[in-house]
Amino acid sequence: MNQVKIQIPSLIENIRVIESFIDNSKDEFEFEDDIYGNIMVAVTESVNNAIRHGNKFDKDKNVYLTLQVEENKLLFEVADEGPGFDYEHLPDPTAPENLENPGGRGIFLMRNLCDEVNFLDEGKKVQLIFNIPFPENGSSN
Repeated sequence: MNQVKIQIPSLIENIRVIESFIDNSKDEFEFEDDIYGNIMVAVTESVNNAIRHGNKFDKDKNVYLTLQVEENKLLFEVADEGPGFDYEHLPDPTAPENLENPGGRGIFLMRNLCDEVNFLDEGKKVQLIFNIPFPENGSSN
């Protein structure tokens, strides 16, 4: 199992650091292009939520990103230093009364782009799991 960790201060401009981290991880672990876009959107959205909602833009609080590479699985974990949130009772962004709202779609996106999403530690930590076929595990050509 391979594991990579980084931490960033809660500044929106640090999303660029996360994008570079994902690009470097793609090169290092050679995951497919078709899942790369899903990973980029889901992980940056999760980090954005941690900065914005979890840590309330407090640059003295950090966001922690861990990538664990296991057989046929990538597990990204994003944690913040905020109070957590009630992830069980979120408004449905697809409900007619919410369609015009400018926000509220991040977790909906994550759940649709990832194979599995788990919230831990009262919502202060989210796991984003992607099932992936690694190239060495059975190309049939």
